[in-house]
Amino acid sequence: MEPIRLLEVDGTLRGDPPVDLDETRRLFTAMVTARAYDSKCNAMQVQGRLATYASFEGQEAAQIGSIAALRNDDWVVATYRDAAAMWFQGYLWANLLLGRMGDERGGAPPEDVNVLPPSITVGAHMIHAVGLGWAESLQGSDRIAMALFGDGATSEGDFHEAMNFAGVFSTPTVFLCQNNGFAISMPRQRQTAAEWLTNKAIGYGMPGVLVDGNDLFAMIGVTRDAVGRARAGDGPTFIEALTFRVGPHTTTDDAARYRSDDLVEEWRRRDPIDRVRLYLQRSGGWDEAWETELAESARGAIEEAVTAAESVDPFEPGAIFDRMYSTPTSAMDRQRAALRRDGGDD
Repeated sequence: MEPIRLLEVDGTLRGDPPVDLDETRRLFTAMVTARAYDSKCNAMQVQGRLATYASFEGQEAAQIGSIAALRNDDWVVATYRDAAAMWFQGYLWANLLLGRMGDERGGAPPEDVNVLPPSITVGAHMIHAVGLGWAESLQGSDRIAMALFGDGATSEGDFHEAMNFAGVFSTPTVFLCQNNGFAISMPRQRQTAAEWLTNKAIGYGMPGVLVDGNDLFAMIGVTRDAVGRARAGDGPTFIEALTFRVGPHTTTDDAARYRSDDLVEEWRRRDPIDRVRLYLQRSGGWDEAWETELAESARGAIEEAVTAAESVDPFEPGAIFDRMYSTPTSAMDRQRAALRRDGGDD
C-alpha cells in the first residue's frame, strides 16, 4: 500500500488543494503556533515549571489537518500528545498547561467546547469517543466524534472494544491513529504482525485509510471524507496517519537508546511545516516578513497562556472537600472540622 499524498516534500502539489490559499495560510499559522507551544513546554519542563511532558513536534499536520475537517460542535477525544488538535478545536492553551502543572482545573474546557480533557491511559478514551458519537446519533444529531491515538494504543484491549462497538452499531466515529513508529521504545513491527494498522479495520467492518500524516492537504482530504461518511450515517472510519515524533516519547525518555540519529534526520527532512511553507512560497502566499510576524505573535500568545496558568491561585487545603458530593457526608464534615482545628485550612 502507498499512503495517500497530495503535497510532496518539496511543496509541489498532486492535483487540486482541498482548501484555498487563505485557509492554507491560516492552517500554517496554527501549525507554527502549535510548535511554539511545544517548544515552550519542553523548556518549562527542564526548568521545573511543568511535570513530564510529551512532545508532538513533527505531528502538527496530522493534528491540525484532521481537526480542520471538523465542525466546531463535533467532539474531540484525544491523548496527552494531542495538544495541537485539542487547542485547534477550542481547548485553551492555559488549560493544557495547567494540566501539565498538576492542577485539575486544567481539565475543565470552556462550556461551548466539545473536547474532553487529555487521556493519559493509553486507548481507554477511544471508548468514550464511541459513546459520545453513539449518543449524538441516538438523539438525532449529526455531530460526530473523533478519537486521536498513537500506534501503541492499537495493542490495547480498549482499542478493540471501541472498534468493535463502533462497527456493530455504525457509530459516527473517526478513529485517527497517528502512527509515529514507536510505542515508547517498541517499534511498530514488534507490536503487531499486521503489515499496516489499517488492516485491523477490516475485521471490524469499517474502511481503513492509509495517509501521509505529514501532508496537511492529504490529512484534510482523508479526514473530510471520513467525517462525511460518519455524518451521513454510514458509520466509522479508521485512519492510519504515517508520521513521526521528532522528540522522545516524553521528557523522561532517552530516544537515542532505541532509534538512530539517521532515522530522526530522515524524518526531519519530511517536516510538515516546511512542506506547507514551500507550497506557500510556490503559490505566492508566503514571505519571510509575514512568517516572522506570525511566529512572534504565536510566541506572544503562548507566553500569555503561561502567565495565565501560572497566575491561577492555588487551592486551599479545604478545597478537597468542596466537590466530592453535592451534600457532604457526616464523615467529611468531621474531617473538615479536624483540618480546621489543626490549622490546615488557614
